Amino acid sequence: MTEPDTPQRDTLFEAPPLAEQERMVEAILFASAEPVTLREMTERMPHGCEPKAALELLRRRYEGRGVRVTQVGEAWAIRTAPDLGFLMQKETVEERKLSRAAIETLAIIAYHQPVTRAEIEEIRGVAVSRGTIDQLLEMEWIRFGRRRMTPGRPVTFVVTQSFLDQFGLESARDLPGLKELRAAGLLDSRPMPGTGSDEDGEGDENQPELFEE
Repeated sequence: MTEPDTPQRDTLFEAPPLAEQERMVEAILFASAEPVTLREMTERMPHGCEPKAALELLRRRYEGRGVRVTQVGEAWAIRTAPDLGFLMQKETVEERKLSRAAIETLAIIAYHQPVTRAEIEEIRGVAVSRGTIDQLLEMEWIRFGRRRMTPGRPVTFVVTQSFLDQFGLESARDLPGLKELRAAGLLDSRPMPGTGSDEDGEGDENQPELFEE
């Protein structure tokens, strides 16, 4: 004879309703300072939950609202709607402008990753100071990639998820073109690396600072 409590035992392992899972995903993203991956959501939520489906419901719910669910690389976050960013200006600290050397180095890594230091110097046409690389690493906008299978096994550099999050990019494929960068004030009108030397004729070794005063 079948035990009458068998169905009751099965219900103990049922996942919460999808609407409840959506609330869980919302709570996780809202409380997280950094973007959260689907794997991390799965580890936090009860067994049997489907964070991907719940995330899609949440993303649709926030469409057209003041904040939205945004993909950052392989992770997700709740961020202010881009068209309302001007409202946050009084709440943010004005950052100093990146030096041209740092912008060029960061741009080369972003557009040519994975790239070695020697390749960066070849594209720029000048030496890359250790200070520029170190400070970009400290800002967590770049990180070490895989070593090249070439003599010396040089290390490569790639941009990080923090870099993508900072500039509102889903992936490096969403990087803007040169015109968009200049329009946003991230590049000036001087020649880009590889098209000529700096105005003062000096290389990156004489530009160790990441920021301009």
